[in-house]
Amino acid sequence: MVEFQRYKLSNGLTVILHQDKTTPMVVVNTLYDVGARDESEQKTGFAHLFEHLMFGGSINILDFDKELQKAGGESNAFTSNDITNYYEIIPAQNIETALWLESDRMLSLAFTEKSLEVQRNVVIEEFKQRYLNQPYGDVWLELRPLAYEKHPYKWATIGKDLSHIENATMSDVKSFFKKHYHPSNAILCVSGNFDNSKIRKQIETYFGEIPGGLKPARVNPQEPKQVAFKIKSINRDVPANAFYYAFNMGPRKSSDYYLGDIMSDAVGKDNSSVLNISLKKELELVTEINAFITGSLDDGLFVISGKLAEGVSFEQLDDQLWRILNEIKESGIYAEKLIGIKNKISTSKAFQEQGLLNRSINLSFFELLGDANGINEDALIYQKIEAIDLISFAKNTFVKTNCSLLKVCNNAK
Repeated sequence: MVEFQRYKLSNGLTVILHQDKTTPMVVVNTLYDVGARDESEQKTGFAHLFEHLMFGGSINILDFDKELQKAGGESNAFTSNDITNYYEIIPAQNIETALWLESDRMLSLAFTEKSLEVQRNVVIEEFKQRYLNQPYGDVWLELRPLAYEKHPYKWATIGKDLSHIENATMSDVKSFFKKHYHPSNAILCVSGNFDNSKIRKQIETYFGEIPGGLKPARVNPQEPKQVAFKIKSINRDVPANAFYYAFNMGPRKSSDYYLGDIMSDAVGKDNSSVLNISLKKELELVTEINAFITGSLDDGLFVISGKLAEGVSFEQLDDQLWRILNEIKESGIYAEKLIGIKNKISTSKAFQEQGLLNRSINLSFFELLGDANGINEDALIYQKIEAIDLISFAKNTFVKTNCSLLKVCNNAK
């Protein structure tokens, strides 16, 4: 059981306190309710750009990392299509340093041409190295716009096009910051070894005077129901032909998320999964195959991906894959398999909660979903799932008209 306290500052900042006296450390986690889905289609990649810009210094702090390291701390951040999350891990006696640093960049991020140019170049280089110059690196740049027609999930977190970051102006950057990076759009979670009454005063001191701002209204285009199978082939210099079947499924707060999570484990997580046993071990059609869900806050994707074995055609794989999926739609998952997956999920979540940083991030994320106590209820939802629920999920999801297929073809084959 993860215990916590929750309250709001007058400026709208949601605060979560999770005390753990067994550790000498503290985690200060700040989650902003902004991701790639909040960008304009003509100006994408901004949420990810800010992941970097927020470390470029604020008006009062020229070097964020230097000040944190002097206090024995470390920091990092990540961006998704849904959220942007920053965290500091620091010795408990130096917690004020982390609060000072985090609050100052929320209040007064330094917008300098030098910082923008430095971080712009970092993002451009990342775009090239990770997405354009890696085998299979541009898969999500191709798969997202195939699977989504209207919703902003149709572009990746890095951005839709490199030119959007290349052409980003100081005015663009300031406008994006003002709209999204303020107390009303943030969740601050402090976890670890702190004095409860003292930490509240410290948070009020550092964050209480920051202007609240208005939480942005989010009106994303509604994705139309898919009515036809979509397929796209791209030729790339890759070691082997690869495939990506993307099925539409419900959002994070729906039952689809939990059903899809269990189903993905059952069909493609490891060597004992259905697809690995059948398509890899028995039929030797693939050298690897995986299944996973995106877990998106809005309607997400159930993805089956892998690489073809030498001499195997996409058509051979396709016939056998749909045969297996149709069998799952009729027979579901064996009871013993389902029990095993549930036990693994429970163990994994219990292990994850042992880490202070994981607890901090999860408390913040569940609060974004509606209630931080979801961190304590999540495992129970999995345990209530029955075999009949998975059959219903499979029948609704594993339908050809609900699927988009991206084929990555080796240039030489």
